[in-house]
Amino acid sequence: MTDEELREMISRTLTCRIDKRENCGDKMEEFLKRCFYHSGQYDSEEHFAELDKKLKQKEEGKLSNRLFYLSIPPNIFVDVVRCASCRASSGNGWTRVIVEKPFGRDSESSGQLTRSLKQYLAEDQIFRIDHYLGKELVENLSVLRFSNLVFEPLWSRDYIRNVQFIFSEDFGTEGRGGYFDNYGIIRDIMQNHLLQILALFAMETPVSLDAEDIRNEKVKVLRSMRKLRLEDVVIGQYKGQSKGGKTYLGYTEDPTVPNDSLTPTFAAAALFIDNARWDGVPFLMKAGKALNTRRAEIRVQFRHVPGNVYKKNFGMDMDKATNELVLRVQPDEAIYLKINNKIPGLGMRLDRSDLNLLYKMRYPKEIPDAYERLLLDAIEGERRLFIRSDELDAAWSIFTPLLKELETKKITPELYPYGSRGPVGAHYLAAEYNVRWGDLAEDE
Repeated sequence: MTDEELREMISRTLTCRIDKRENCGDKMEEFLKRCFYHSGQYDSEEHFAELDKKLKQKEEGKLSNRLFYLSIPPNIFVDVVRCASCRASSGNGWTRVIVEKPFGRDSESSGQLTRSLKQYLAEDQIFRIDHYLGKELVENLSVLRFSNLVFEPLWSRDYIRNVQFIFSEDFGTEGRGGYFDNYGIIRDIMQNHLLQILALFAMETPVSLDAEDIRNEKVKVLRSMRKLRLEDVVIGQYKGQSKGGKTYLGYTEDPTVPNDSLTPTFAAAALFIDNARWDGVPFLMKAGKALNTRRAEIRVQFRHVPGNVYKKNFGMDMDKATNELVLRVQPDEAIYLKINNKIPGLGMRLDRSDLNLLYKMRYPKEIPDAYERLLLDAIEGERRLFIRSDELDAAWSIFTPLLKELETKKITPELYPYGSRGPVGAHYLAAEYNVRWGDLAEDE
């Protein structure tokens, strides 16, 4: 590619959408002038030395800070880091590397990757990016909890009955099954995005908002968690379905997926944190592709009111009377609390209502994309939302035994139709802990 071709490609998706929109054209031009294309082999130190030479010309002796973003296949991470670190590091400023997931496939490969990266980089140069941690609602989770007196005292086993982390997509792999089939939904969504949100949700109050203080608390949560067992998990895989005159292909009918693949496209799991705050509270997770809706949310279901005098007004279903706090990460960011309320009138009829903060109504300004926030953080050296090595080890150690067992025993996933609510087994898993999935109750 020439520099011009690269600029043309970038300009197709470039916007000035956050904050100051004036002089947009000038800003874009100024930005594009600084974009250059340099071709070379990932594992060639010589080509990186040429890149270094080119960068030095552009830097013209100013303070040089260099951020390498590795959005490349993981098998070449180490080659690039070796060449960049030996031949294209900054001489007088900082050099940082953003690593895009996957960070290995299990404890062993993840540990190997970390050891290899650390041959060439210090821990504070490595930024492992998980874009879910940059999402507005996930960022707001700690603010909601630690700066509102009404929530923090309730944030424990005394008041919370269960917590649910739900991620669903309404599309399948659609021709991109090559990558996905090697990893599956547990590695792709649960072990990183959902587990990271869980750690932020469940951690103790950090000493300060300093990155290391927050990351220390997250590591403690992860290290207190039980290893997942086969009986704590349900896996599924979507099958083809004809709906409204349209045919949707099943996962194994995708030409990029092997016909006999047992890779799960859906998983539900019950996790437990064995510490004083959360002892006995089920943390339920589910993630799936080709489901009936697209959503990502955290649902906190509180305990029933002891000796509730309004019991008879709810009939037999006390779940209908459960207070529930929902943080909807996407789409349409919102925070709402389900409360019980009397319907106006002469009789005593109760109803569940939402106290609702819908972001687009309250904050009509555009919300920055998660990657925008995280890239800015990496440039500023803010590590709070990036994953530390020991945190990654602790996260993998929860899931690795389960993944090994699923693969060695060749456990067959339960099939569910494209566009459905997922496998029936997920309901049984929740029922074992006397829980109903909040999203399904809401859709009814």
